[in-house]
Amino acid sequence: MSEVPSIGIDLGTTNTVIAAWIPETNKDLNSTKSSGTVNIIANSKGHRTTPSCVAFNEKERLIGTSALSQGQRNSKNTIYSSKRLIGREFDNEVKAESEHWPFAVVDKEGRPFYEVNHKSEIKYYSPQDIASMILEYVKQFAESYLTKKITDVVITVPANFNTIQREATKFAGEMAVLNVSIISEPIAAALAYGLNHKINYNDYVLIFDLGGGTFDVSVVTMQNDILIVEATSGDQHLGGEDFTNILLEHFTKEFNSKYDCEIQVNEVSVKRLYNACENAKLELSDSASANIDEFALFDGHDFCATITRDKFEELCDNLFQKILKSVELVLSDAKVQKSDIKNIVLVGGSTRILKIQDMLKDFFGKELDKSINPDEAVAYGAALQASMIHGNMENLLLVDVTPLSLGVQVGENEMSILIKRNTRLPFSKARNYTTARDNQQKVEIKVYEGEDKNVNNNLFLDKFTLMNIPPGPKGTPTIIVTFDMNNNGILIVSAVIKSNEHLTKKIHIDRRRCFSHEKKNPS
Repeated sequence: MSEVPSIGIDLGTTNTVIAAWIPETNKDLNSTKSSGTVNIIANSKGHRTTPSCVAFNEKERLIGTSALSQGQRNSKNTIYSSKRLIGREFDNEVKAESEHWPFAVVDKEGRPFYEVNHKSEIKYYSPQDIASMILEYVKQFAESYLTKKITDVVITVPANFNTIQREATKFAGEMAVLNVSIISEPIAAALAYGLNHKINYNDYVLIFDLGGGTFDVSVVTMQNDILIVEATSGDQHLGGEDFTNILLEHFTKEFNSKYDCEIQVNEVSVKRLYNACENAKLELSDSASANIDEFALFDGHDFCATITRDKFEELCDNLFQKILKSVELVLSDAKVQKSDIKNIVLVGGSTRILKIQDMLKDFFGKELDKSINPDEAVAYGAALQASMIHGNMENLLLVDVTPLSLGVQVGENEMSILIKRNTRLPFSKARNYTTARDNQQKVEIKVYEGEDKNVNNNLFLDKFTLMNIPPGPKGTPTIIVTFDMNNNGILIVSAVIKSNEHLTKKIHIDRRRCFSHEKKNPS
């Protein structure tokens, strides 16, 4: 049992929140557990949420509110939304996504890096670098508040983050000199919800988490003292930022048409218009219409425009439909009907969009549960998990699922799935394979993560070679491939010849190498 605060961090796309479980001083001396409370720690500006933003200029590096406030005039060197790129390769999807940002995202050996001008030098930072700067910043002001050093933390990630993205997030924490445990955001939110709301045995609760850049939806249930994730779905490229970008595209066309110009050539003007669109989106959660009024927006032209909530919903209909499909998918994967869902819990700032709320109420035919703070619930739950790790609270067993399928390549490019998505952790699954050629004496096992039948469209994790297979006709030897994953998501893949168990090979998936400067090659 530890008497130090237990720290949870919601490292969000738009904002970061840090929470601490603080033990009470007057505890029962006969108890092996402490009682305590969770505090959301405000930053030096007094705000309980800190913008996930880092800026560089001629003199210094700025983080949080200070970085965001100067972003309009220093847009090329003000980095935000790094969570959307962490642990990813520089592919066509990343390239398309980066076109929405005023700063440069460049390809360095297959990985995205931010190019900035800092103290008159061109420098390159990875998404992990930016995330570590944000984590170091929140760590510092939390240490000042607590007057204690912080070393161990629980950091949350979207449920549909793949293996490499989770490890990249953990590595960012280690760069900030933190010992990091990872927990999925829906589990953290469920912990926060379950602390103040009893989840009855076998009741199904839907955790709906729509943040600034990612979307998770999970079905959870409670059995005795076990919190079980039945299934999870979502989209790590869908969040409040995407709704704002749709408004930006709409008003960019309107402005260009009105003044016969191309506002896109001026980053400052585009950033001003983006900020105005963000404010309009927020206003539409309270009002039936919102106004944009920007003086001398571009080339001396003022811009005044109005958008109604109905028009906004029409423009964003495709996003709403994608969200609803994810809800339907998670119910199908969890093997439950929508009538089985007892509560629908809203998490994430973007759940304030009224169309989201109306759509969910219509779909489930019941009112939504808004009893937890959507901006703070995930960090709150992460702090609870940290306190359980430290032995301060009665331990609640958490049973998570693997968000994506795992398998190996067979034939030319075919994905052979051993572990289906939403399989409960821990697991062990074996499957028999064989040789493809006569007298084949070695096989290469390539491990992938994803849902596509073609491995080229999935995420390559690692590979190894099983040697010294006894000569014989093709299809003769039985090669047993086994996938083992523990509760912490550590994956071990092994292969053995059934006729000779001394011929075996086992690897731990080297995920750290997957997001390093050197890109892994499946060939």
